Amino acid sequence: LRSVMSAWSNYPSSWNSGDPCGAPWDGIMCNGNGRVTSLRLSSVNMQGTLSDSIGQLGQLMFLDLSFNSGLSGTIPASIGNLAQLTTLILAGCSFSGDIPKEIGNLLQMTFLALNSNKLTGTIPPQLGLLSKLFWLDLADNAITGTVPISTGTTPGLDLLTNTKHL
Repeated sequence: LRSVMSAWSNYPSSWNSGDPCGAPWDGIMCNGNGRVTSLRLSSVNMQGTLSDSIGQLGQLMFLDLSFNSGLSGTIPASIGNLAQLTTLILAGCSFSGDIPKEIGNLLQMTFLALNSNKLTGTIPPQLGLLSKLFWLDLADNAITGTVPISTGTTPGLDLLTNTKHL
């Protein structure tokens, strides 16, 4: 977590204490083993980039950095290492570049909001692998292409029966 934090400024003042799971840090939740499971940091005016180190938070299930317009740069491919992640909310930031295809590795993902950024490129077909997805919002970016649909050999988001926002 500290190496992720080193790429940010304006994070909550409680983050100056030693252990994020000992003396609780604002916006951080941990499991009983002292592993970070949730980062809920919407609208706290953070600035910086999302470090490749985010992929080392192997127990992370919930990541919300939304509406921190000072967060910019690309979304790192290492985000695809977060195998437990169910919720990813990066809406209203200033992320740019392509949506990393590695997001397709996040097979537990139910909620994905990347809207209102500066993302470009095409919608990666790997998003079709997210069979548990309930919410998808990619609006207000400069991305092109279509939402992945099924073929005889590849899954697509058209097969999802519980999706509420495509």
